Amino acid sequence: MDEKSTRDGASVRFPPPLVPVIALVVGLALQHFVARISIVEAGSLPLVLAFVFGGAGIVLIASALRLFHASGQDPKPWEATPEIIATGIYAYTRNPMYLGMGLLQAGIGFGLDNGWIVGLVPVSWLLIYTIAIRHEEAYLTRKFGSAYIDYTTVVRRWL
Repeated sequence: MDEKSTRDGASVRFPPPLVPVIALVVGLALQHFVARISIVEAGSLPLVLAFVFGGAGIVLIASALRLFHASGQDPKPWEATPEIIATGIYAYTRNPMYLGMGLLQAGIGFGLDNGWIVGLVPVSWLLIYTIAIRHEEAYLTRKFGSAYIDYTTVVRRWL
């Protein structure tokens, strides 16, 4: 058998955290070269939104990473998953890291008053679904069967 047929992990080929990073760069370029899209003109509201969204994103990501490390698992989606984590933040969302990445991207967009970055959040989530989540869900269904399917009926993909 070759390495691919014996390898345990989702068939994710592109690191999902790079998606919001690329969206940030694209948003900055669009703001600079195409058109400035301001989000909120009212005083300190963009900064408040930046802290709320960015802070929520950081909390989600940190909570998920803490659970991964506590269980001895690697958070990289292409690595083996020895068990389903269904406690903590994973009792509320199946993808807290990806959700957090989008919220952090939005927080940065609000902080920079860049509507492009905020507007690209749904695009980032769609790309992450395409390159990672659907592969992860297929892998977890194959590996854990009804246990994972039962989990998906109780906990939503996003919120």
